[in-house]
Amino acid sequence: MGQDSPWSFARLPDGCRIGIVGLGLMGGSLAAALRTRRPDLRLLGVARRPETLALAVEKGLVDGGSVSLAEAVPEVDVLVLAVPVRSIIGLVPEAAMLLRDGALLTDLGSTKSAVVAAMTASPSAGHCVGGHPMCGRELHGLEAAQADLYVGATWALCPTATSDEPSLMLAAGLARAAGAVPMLIEPDRHDAIVARTSHLPYAVAASLVRAVAAVVPDGELQALSAGGYRDTTRLAASDCDMMLDILLTNRQHVLSALADMAGQIGELIRVLERADEVELRRFLEQARHERRLK
Repeated sequence: MGQDSPWSFARLPDGCRIGIVGLGLMGGSLAAALRTRRPDLRLLGVARRPETLALAVEKGLVDGGSVSLAEAVPEVDVLVLAVPVRSIIGLVPEAAMLLRDGALLTDLGSTKSAVVAAMTASPSAGHCVGGHPMCGRELHGLEAAQADLYVGATWALCPTATSDEPSLMLAAGLARAAGAVPMLIEPDRHDAIVARTSHLPYAVAASLVRAVAAVVPDGELQALSAGGYRDTTRLAASDCDMMLDILLTNRQHVLSALADMAGQIGELIRVLERADEVELRRFLEQARHERRLK
């Protein structure tokens, strides 16, 4: 869904009540974005720890909330699940049962097939739309939240087979209220693409850190690593719980991406073993060219 789509003009109704389950980086940033861009909205938070909820209220990110899903959900027009993917899947049945009639259930999970399958199996499938904002940071927690995190980001929307138009409009309106650009995409197609553009880079960064740490002592690593190592391995600092859920719920696509990556590394090894300058240049120039197109 591009800028010229009718959904580009979707807007959350004035005074709409938004519930955000999970007040970490993504949920906290959504609250901050909505508070900044749409101060008319009423924001309710749901957190496991009372301290987190109290901090969000103290910061002015939410108007109130609860540590109980059952207390908060019936009060909202839009419920956003902003917790790790497997937690989202586990919460969908309960949340769908608690929603008032016509309220939207959506999420911010990084994989979509399993989430949308859970939504499809729920009694509120027609009012469910999977969501994934294409943004984030390697930091986590409410303290890392920032109001402009979503600005300009693509926000993937993956409806169920029965999602109705009002629910889709609400989901698109939520994305635009946060400053993002809504895009409609099939769940499996979404997962296949992000396995390569998002999950593979994390897996490569984690593998690189392990490969270097196995042979380079910390002191020498600090002295002899420059921006390239730090930039390439930045993603390895991402929240492990979040990434564990992502890799396991998108396992087949990630395995396929890793196999493709292994093939490219294998080709590079073969060229270097032959000291084939012509082929090595071809390999590097092709990568440079493809990177410039992005």
